[in-house]
Order: sequence, then structure tokens, then C-alpha cells
Amino acid sequence: MMDGFSMLFWLMAAFLVIVTQAPVWIIVRRAGYPGAVSLLYLIPIVNLIAIWVFAMAPWPAMKK
Repeated sequence: MMDGFSMLFWLMAAFLVIVTQAPVWIIVRRAGYPGAVSLLYLIPIVNLIAIWVFAMAPWPAMKK
């Protein structure tokens, strides 16, 4: 029973990461930053700081 629960948990966790990470990756790319910057979203506390920096910094895509 415990093995099934843990497998289900990890599948759900992976699904949630993929579902939430994909839009963040797209938004970051459209703003003109490398998509890999969106991986900061996955790190607790760092994600809050990254959101604030991202919101307040000038976006490279807006300079064109």
C-alpha cells in the first residue's frame, strides 16, 4: 500500500511541476529572458525573490 501511495504522490508532483512550469517558461521567454530563468520558480523563497526582481527589472523584450 505504501509503495502505491508514494508512486502516485511522485507522479502527481511531477505533473504539477510540468503544468505550472510550462507557462512560467513561456512568460519568461516572451519577456526577453532565457527560459531557464523560470527554473528559479521551483526553489522555495528564491521564487518569491525572483518574482519581485522579474516584476521590477526592465524587460529586454520591451527595449525593441
